[in-house]
Amino acid sequence: MEPKIITISAKKTIGFSIKTNMVNDQTVKIWQQLMPRLKEVKNAVSADLFSLQVYNGETFEEFTPTTEFTKYALVELKNYDFIPESFEKFEIPAGQYAVFIHKGTSADFPKTSQIIYGEWLPNSEYKIDNRPHFAVMGDKYLGHENPETEEEVWVPIQNKV
Repeated sequence: MEPKIITISAKKTIGFSIKTNMVNDQTVKIWQQLMPRLKEVKNAVSADLFSLQVYNGETFEEFTPTTEFTKYALVELKNYDFIPESFEKFEIPAGQYAVFIHKGTSADFPKTSQIIYGEWLPNSEYKIDNRPHFAVMGDKYLGHENPETEEEVWVPIQNKV
């Protein structure tokens, strides 16, 4: 699994967030908030949806299933000229990312994660950068239980040197 290395400029997004962890995952709540209200978003860049995590600076080794982090369900905007009531703004910072394709159900994701963080990253010229991690669900995203679904996994990186 070889990623594309991409440098992006900052992305303007809006959506909803929740504090959660892997043991008591509350992610579904923010998607239940966002999905029925997508029609209110008038200036979206595309129909792509962003599932984003903000960690608290733990290293990969320190992160446990009970480590709390903030999870976002987001849509990218052209600008912040119109934000529907109660939506949160979140700007994804500019920077370099390793972009992987995860194919399979959400239950298959731990295998993809192990390849990214346990195999590719330690053997690459990169280390994790302290910026948000996110997934982009675009045209090939068919739902989290569909084995043919695909999503892009964006891992913030910087050179080890």
